[in-house]
Amino acid sequence: MENEINRLTKYISDKIPELIDFAIGVVLALLVFWIGTKIIKWIRKIIRISMEKGNVDKGVRQFVDSLVKFLLYAILIFSIGSKFGLDTTSVAAALASCGVAIGLALQGSLSNFAGGVLILVLKPFVVGDYIVEDNKGREGTVKEIQLFYTKLLTVDNKTVIIPNGTLANTSLTNVTAQDRRRLDLSVGISYDADLKRAKELIEGLFRADEDILEEEGIHVFVDNLGDSSVVIGARGWVEKDAYWTTKWRLTENIKLTLDENGIEIPFNQVVVHVKENH
Repeated sequence: MENEINRLTKYISDKIPELIDFAIGVVLALLVFWIGTKIIKWIRKIIRISMEKGNVDKGVRQFVDSLVKFLLYAILIFSIGSKFGLDTTSVAAALASCGVAIGLALQGSLSNFAGGVLILVLKPFVVGDYIVEDNKGREGTVKEIQLFYTKLLTVDNKTVIIPNGTLANTSLTNVTAQDRRRLDLSVGISYDADLKRAKELIEGLFRADEDILEEEGIHVFVDNLGDSSVVIGARGWVEKDAYWTTKWRLTENIKLTLDENGIEIPFNQVVVHVKENH
């Protein structure tokens, strides 16, 4: 029993230097990692400031920042491993041999990365644009273009995250790409109502609205003869930022003005003729 205790004591005594070396290595690795993270933040800050001074597009800045962050952290971890006994040659060989497998496993991610690059190069939209993804109807204001995903902010303050590969490979509508938008409104009036008077009132509302650009032209016309109403269409142009407020305001004003002038906006109705048998 005493011999076993002596052997255990000797074994622990022999291992203490190794344990101390290991502990020191762990502490040094953590210290190097902490210092490395500070340096990475400093480098990213310099790159961001440089791109801001160069008036680089915000989406490009976000994408480059994500890419630089990923690469620098990979280099940091690889460097720490090589300094503390990791066989970098073996690791490189292992990574090379696994490259094909990783590529197959990450086809979606690689597609999203490539999609992000295409978005930044071709610029179908930039940060701040309002887009509609035609495939599933997802829409919102572009807030961020990252390595693999683009973030949209909806009008009701929800965040929609769409893979870049999807956006690069599907059709989409950039609502705010142009400075001006055409505003189209339609309203149905009764067949018994004064059609010319209704058109005059609607055109007057368009011309009186401060956000309607008269130089682009204003058009009021009979758009359709419906089952229950004569549909009047009205068309004008506004600055893109004023589109929704102008649409809501004019829609309300048209309703109030037609009511004040006794012009009926009818419900859908069905006229039934009863044939009497004699």
